[in-house]
Amino acid sequence: MTAAVATAPRKRAAAGSARAKRENKAAAAPDSAPKAPPANSAAGKLAKLGLRRPEDFLLHLPLRFEDETTVTPIADLSPGEHQQVEGVITDSEVKYKPRRQLVLALRDDAGDSISLRFLNFYGSQVQAWGIGTRIRARGEVRGGFWGCEMVHPGMKRVGEDTALPTTLTPVYPASAGVPQGLIRKGVDRALMHYADSGQPDYLPDAWRERLKLPTLAASLRLLHHPSAEVSASSLEGRTHPAWQRIKFDELLAQQLSLKRAVAARRIKNAPRLTDRAGKDALTAQLIARLPFKLTGAQARVWRETASDLAQPYPMHRLLQGDVGSGKTIVAALACLHAIDNGFQAALMAPTEILAEQHFRKIADLIAPLGVPVAWLTGSLKTKAKREAQAAVASGAARLVIGTHALIQEKVEFERLGLAVIDEQHRFGVGQRLELRTKSAQATGMEPHILAMSATPIPRTLAMTYYADLDVSVIDEMPPGRTPIVTKVFAMEKKDEVVERVRQWASEGGGGQVYWVVPLVEESEMLELQNALDAHAQLSEELAPIPVGLVHGRLTPAEKQAVMDEFVAGRLRVLVATTVIEVGVDVPAASLMVIEHAERFGLAQLHQLRGRVGRGAAESVCVLLYASPLSPTAKERLKVMRETTDGFEIARRDLQLRGPGEFLGSRQSGLALLRFADLEEDQAWVAAAQDCATDLLAHDPHAVQECLRWWMGGREHFLKA
Repeated sequence: MTAAVATAPRKRAAAGSARAKRENKAAAAPDSAPKAPPANSAAGKLAKLGLRRPEDFLLHLPLRFEDETTVTPIADLSPGEHQQVEGVITDSEVKYKPRRQLVLALRDDAGDSISLRFLNFYGSQVQAWGIGTRIRARGEVRGGFWGCEMVHPGMKRVGEDTALPTTLTPVYPASAGVPQGLIRKGVDRALMHYADSGQPDYLPDAWRERLKLPTLAASLRLLHHPSAEVSASSLEGRTHPAWQRIKFDELLAQQLSLKRAVAARRIKNAPRLTDRAGKDALTAQLIARLPFKLTGAQARVWRETASDLAQPYPMHRLLQGDVGSGKTIVAALACLHAIDNGFQAALMAPTEILAEQHFRKIADLIAPLGVPVAWLTGSLKTKAKREAQAAVASGAARLVIGTHALIQEKVEFERLGLAVIDEQHRFGVGQRLELRTKSAQATGMEPHILAMSATPIPRTLAMTYYADLDVSVIDEMPPGRTPIVTKVFAMEKKDEVVERVRQWASEGGGGQVYWVVPLVEESEMLELQNALDAHAQLSEELAPIPVGLVHGRLTPAEKQAVMDEFVAGRLRVLVATTVIEVGVDVPAASLMVIEHAERFGLAQLHQLRGRVGRGAAESVCVLLYASPLSPTAKERLKVMRETTDGFEIARRDLQLRGPGEFLGSRQSGLALLRFADLEEDQAWVAAAQDCATDLLAHDPHAVQECLRWWMGGREHFLKA
């Protein structure tokens, strides 16, 4: 009783102290972290567009321009043209046939009239545009039985002596509830503030003169308020020198950020994983046991990786190679190298089917070497999951393979020295950062990171978005791989394709078959139904040939049971969704049919096609499409028919989709290029790299100012 009474005051005092701290913190908040403006206020709406600082407004560049510098007499108007007229409203009427609309009659000083029609309007506008009001109206001129008219023109009240603008009127990217006038006022305030501040240009004169670029101030003034004499095509095509300056600066800021991320990594600690000499090394044992010889490309990439692992700072290496080029062997060697040095290794894959593929393949390779391997995914039973987590935490498991389950809070490593992330573009920035912290918590050192991708990244993309990574490329396929022939047919030929599948899958016919069902991005259930329907139809049409089915709704055990039957050859045809897109390796499967191939992206089609051609038999991929095809879909199928080179496909994919979609999860947090174009502006990428190197070495103030303008505090995402 006494003890309870004695402790109560201390609890109250602690609570009071905590409350005082909170109050002090709240009192200090306005100075340290200004409150966000209310969402419905003008500032709140602008903030949703990313417009908070003066620099944000200055870099919010117009989509297009309207020419309000001239007024055309109504008698000289040309139907189909966007033109501006000025005059006095002589009639204003709300009509109700055929629908409610406001119709104004505008007469210019020459006495000619035009109708202005508004289908959506407010009562306040009827009042504002009353008879006798002088206005300027700009819009598309339409011809009609009763004369010319404009529908929903832009309107502006003017006086008889109101001067015409001397520059083009900008039209900015906006969202609902944010009028152009509000953005224009913000931009003009920012321009005035920038001019009055006397801020020097962060790009040194020597670099500006070398690259023949205008000043930032002149570029921004021109792009926000170009005179009517400026070439419209140079503005729309972004070829004007002012646009070139903006593109260069954007690329420069990106290169500065990436190079600083690399420099920051170089001062962090990581375990030095050095070679163990002699044939007793696990890596040497594995190479000796392989039933094949490493290709020249695999050996080169392994040397590059081993060299990085021996450094005292974290490796960030991207290992890219086409489908089936042999990346897994390099990953296995890297893991054994870490284990040889007394550390653990982890391999994380985005899906259970791919993680299990790695587990089976790598476990088979290294089990004879006596290396304990743990398997950890979200679908494990509670007891099995606890046992795996305990083995990882104690160090009993030297290699752990799994999915996102590896980065859960309950997973602790004893000594994580290397993390391998497969199909790394499928993981978000936060997830990759989380895996890095697992090692730092236990050892005070960051793990080395080996990221793998079977989606080759074009050189220009690697130079910009992945410049913070060292890139290794396996550009040589293992011997014995047969080229894949790709054929494209309309859906009307489906019956003929099914008959060819029958011949292919029958005894003595040559091999096994994948039948991939249409992709339905909006609905997993619709995609499942596609798979069920295709399985039922093919089972009936191909009987008695056994047909299997695998899709995302099956449990991992059910998926694996079907795949085991397919690998064993007891299933001759496998109907599948895109769960087989990566990782599945069945050498006897030599024919793939993809239904509604026009619904898939190039990278996905290439990944799917890579499931065949993994053995010695001739392999064929059939793409079935439904007419009519969009121009983009037509181009995708053409690319697939013309080449099997993953790097060429990636380059063409970048042209079709642009970097935003191409990068997938990489864009989570990393601002994509808004103005520069990787295809058109390759020369600026190289120039930005050189300039960034020079500024980092000799002009830290310029670096800081450039990043303040462009990055706005987003640099931390580059750590991943």
